[in-house]
Amino acid sequence: MQPFSIILLILGYFSILVLFSYFIGRRSSSNNDSFFKGNKQSPWYLVAFGMIGASLSGVTFISVPGWVEHSQFSYMQVVLGYIVGYFVIATVLLPLYYRLNLTSIYTYLEGRFGRFSYKTGASFFLLSRIVGASFRLFLVANVLQIVLFDALGIAFWQTVTITILLIWLYTFKSGIQAIVWTDTLQTLFMLIALGVTLYSVYDALALDSGSLIRYVSESSLSKTFFFDDIKSNHYFWKQFISGAFIAIVMTGLDQDMMQKNLTCKTLKDAQKNMFWFTIVLTIVNLIFLVLGLLLTAYAQQYGIDAHRDDLFPVLAKDYLGTGVFIFFLLGLIAAAYSSADSALTSLTTSFSIDILDIEKKYDAVTQVKVRKQIHVLISLILVLVIITFKYLIQDASVISKLFTFAGYTYGPLLGLYSFGLFTQWKVKDVFVPVVAILAPILTYLISISSTLYAYYTLPFTDCTNSKWECATQYAQAHYYQFGFELLLLNGLLTFIGLILIRRQQD
Repeated sequence: MQPFSIILLILGYFSILVLFSYFIGRRSSSNNDSFFKGNKQSPWYLVAFGMIGASLSGVTFISVPGWVEHSQFSYMQVVLGYIVGYFVIATVLLPLYYRLNLTSIYTYLEGRFGRFSYKTGASFFLLSRIVGASFRLFLVANVLQIVLFDALGIAFWQTVTITILLIWLYTFKSGIQAIVWTDTLQTLFMLIALGVTLYSVYDALALDSGSLIRYVSESSLSKTFFFDDIKSNHYFWKQFISGAFIAIVMTGLDQDMMQKNLTCKTLKDAQKNMFWFTIVLTIVNLIFLVLGLLLTAYAQQYGIDAHRDDLFPVLAKDYLGTGVFIFFLLGLIAAAYSSADSALTSLTTSFSIDILDIEKKYDAVTQVKVRKQIHVLISLILVLVIITFKYLIQDASVISKLFTFAGYTYGPLLGLYSFGLFTQWKVKDVFVPVVAILAPILTYLISISSTLYAYYTLPFTDCTNSKWECATQYAQAHYYQFGFELLLLNGLLTFIGLILIRRQQD
């Protein structure tokens, strides 16, 4: 496919989003109530459908299929845990947010504990979402760089800047109100691309009609449940429980995802949204794993050297034909931007309300002006962080890095909200930031403790790599390894820290 044709595809796609956003903006005001809360007029079914694309993102589109070769269907254990997490969100967190009529969900922490807790929670969200959104956009920008912009002599930083500029262009006026509608469109594009690619690979493997289910079930790559080794990162209960808490923190305690839910008219609508969103998201994740199995089988059958995050892009670009490549690009862009646009809006919302307190400090006109300036600032920060990732990320799947990072940054939020919801204790608010910083540090030290033990107690005289690498390999083979459950450990340490700084009288 010629670079000029790809550029036309991208321009055409974003022209549709910009026009969509323009017509939505004409029907609404550009005030902050529209930008932050969509005037609480969003139909629940549109929110549910749009949240699918925002939850999956370009990371899922590329990394989940690439995971199958090394991890089989073990990721489905995490997805099953999501179901439990989303149930908690619908029955515990959403009623709380609607009862308090929140714009930013972190306002709850101020009323429950105090100002330092409030600022700490918001700050951890900002850090988490900036890094998370940058991870996702980095992956997509990197693919576009390889398949298009390198051939045109366009530098990576220019690719990233153009990417963020296009997002800013269709979100700067109406914010979350526009995103609810544009994400619906983008999710549709992504699911169409998924279906077309799945059918094309199935056809290329020349499988018998109606034999897909049998082929997948008989493949060694489709093993889903792992109960045999508790030390393994793939052990069922580790991944299932971690999946439940990942859903709670990365959706229920995340301003980005909850901001969409809070645009629904009523709590009942928001709960219906979560119910249908859970069902569809579970099915879509399973289809992505099936696609990963077929892509891996195709690469092995034809001796193609493509693995992990390179698997899907390489096969789509060089082996599966122009039609599949067009849909691959369309689906990748749709998945990435449906996540990134809401991230930009939620970061703007949180920084405006939680950090700068614009609703308390300024009149309505000044609030809009400040919000627009913050929107530009957050866009620039995302550009800088993504460019930094270019020089830090080398080989591991991005989704693995994303969940690992989430374990450290969302853990304090999990501890704070758990303490607030399930105890009646007050805390010495001024010490909350200290607890929230120490908990991730202790979590990291505990996670590498087995490697440290091996490093300082074993000689590794026959090791050809560095002693630290040998100690890491030995620890992975002989000692318990932490996976996504780092999130639980981090949240528990935060909870214990809050107990230690509780007030004697409540």
